[in-house]
Amino acid sequence: MSSAAPQPTDDFSPDAIVVGSGLAGLVATHELVLAGRKVLVVDQENRANLGGQAFWSLGGLFLVDTPEQRRLGIKDSYDLALQDWMGSAGFDRLDGEDSMAVEWARAYVRFATDEKRDYLHALGLRITPIVGWAERGGSLADGHGNSVPRFHLTWGTGPEVLRVFLEPVLAGEAKGLVRFAFRHRVDELVVADGAVTGVRGSVLAPSDTERGVASNREVVGDFDFQAPAVLVSTGGIGHAHDIIRRNWPTERLGPCPETMISGVPAYVDGRMLGISESAGAALVNRDRMWHYTEGINNWDPVWPDHAIRILPGPSPLWFDANGRRMPGPCFPGFDTNATMRQILSTGYDYSWFVLNQTIIEKEFALSGSEQNPDITGKDWKLTLRSRLAKGAPGPVEAFKQHGVDFVVADSLPALVDGMNEIARGPKLDAAELERQIVARDREVTNPFTKDAQIAAITAARKYIGDKLQRVVSPHRILDPAHGPLIAVRLNVLTRKTLGGLQTDLDSQVLRPDGSVFDGLYAAGEVAGFGGGGVHGYNALEGTFLGGCIFSGRAAGRAMARRS
Repeated sequence: MSSAAPQPTDDFSPDAIVVGSGLAGLVATHELVLAGRKVLVVDQENRANLGGQAFWSLGGLFLVDTPEQRRLGIKDSYDLALQDWMGSAGFDRLDGEDSMAVEWARAYVRFATDEKRDYLHALGLRITPIVGWAERGGSLADGHGNSVPRFHLTWGTGPEVLRVFLEPVLAGEAKGLVRFAFRHRVDELVVADGAVTGVRGSVLAPSDTERGVASNREVVGDFDFQAPAVLVSTGGIGHAHDIIRRNWPTERLGPCPETMISGVPAYVDGRMLGISESAGAALVNRDRMWHYTEGINNWDPVWPDHAIRILPGPSPLWFDANGRRMPGPCFPGFDTNATMRQILSTGYDYSWFVLNQTIIEKEFALSGSEQNPDITGKDWKLTLRSRLAKGAPGPVEAFKQHGVDFVVADSLPALVDGMNEIARGPKLDAAELERQIVARDREVTNPFTKDAQIAAITAARKYIGDKLQRVVSPHRILDPAHGPLIAVRLNVLTRKTLGGLQTDLDSQVLRPDGSVFDGLYAAGEVAGFGGGGVHGYNALEGTFLGGCIFSGRAAGRAMARRS
């Protein structure tokens, strides 16, 4: 080795190497430690980034038929959830790329129904009492979307999900079962006699950057680590805009956006996908991605092009770049990919929310642990004060005041003037925008309507969780009593990779011919959250952390059995 520094394996012979210290890698390491195995965790970032992207998440979990749902009068079941999953996934490559994904889908929905809550509860995880209703779909019963609320918010958000796995892993480190090789970037999987036997790569210069901040890539040495099993758990391509553009599904979603902002840190670079494929792994469904249409630029960024997603209630009016109101099911929170297609069909890569103060106070939430300090900090008093008090929650109000994508005005002409100042495309016509808003406002004077969005709002308020804390009563957007008016320029926010390394139900990677690639495992986003694409074409939200947990658990247990 050219690196003079002592290596983590100099006096340590691991039973398994875990590449990537995100949630999936930590879950697998936890399971290996439970089995008494020695684990070497390799990561290109420093210790401050333990947990990876999951740390920044809102901590939502897709769970089925839970006590929380039943207390709220929600009737859920494995059969209904599987119907929703399959209708959303739209698996259509059953003889090849989707062959394992279908099996993973059935297994994951069963896990979410029968085991997931108890597994996490035993580790100390708790969830909030109100179940959210994300990705509502809006078409047929057997089509895309969640038929019922299933988004269970972790009390403590993403950092808490990490904590329940990180603490036992760190205890394993203290006992000598776990070692970390930080600032070690894997450049090659070592293959001998058709099996993966280790990893090689570059030692990067030390970095004291804080969590999420882009670090240097200066190479100061090399390494060669050996073990009978190697897990790849390095995430997807969310910050690798060049890879996103190369694989963008133009025929399905429309032209790739010219402007994209990043919902994940710079280290989410997709490198291990190509490295694993070069070694002989099957990389499938690379055209399947999950990016959001409600992205806003972070006014206080941590990483380059740092983006935040608005988690909207159903009431904001959604207009395309030309100022035309979006048709159903392109309503806030209903159908992400349908909305993406609609936006990009205009020839522009952005759209607009138009709403008022009443709506933003109750219906706007921001994705991310740092944008929800009350829940992240597990502070009930602060939660009640911030969520029930008059005015928007503090983080939302900060974006309203400082965010470059926000326009606030007391009149519609002034609002449109502000929108035109930040538009990246055509100038909007205030009279035409007013015509459409007034037409919508006339519909709220009766308890019945032909406006599909108002009908959806009325239906949402039949669920007590939405009525109490998520959805305002239908009212006139232009009513001064509900002002001021607010417009938000919405950008495409890059986030998740739905395709990846194809795996069997033990998270063991397959070769292109369908045979097992001995010694190599994959979990989390790099495996399409299991099987090379468990979500198919669409995700039902609250599924990403759960996919890391399920696939990481499978990998850890399988690797423990082989050693």
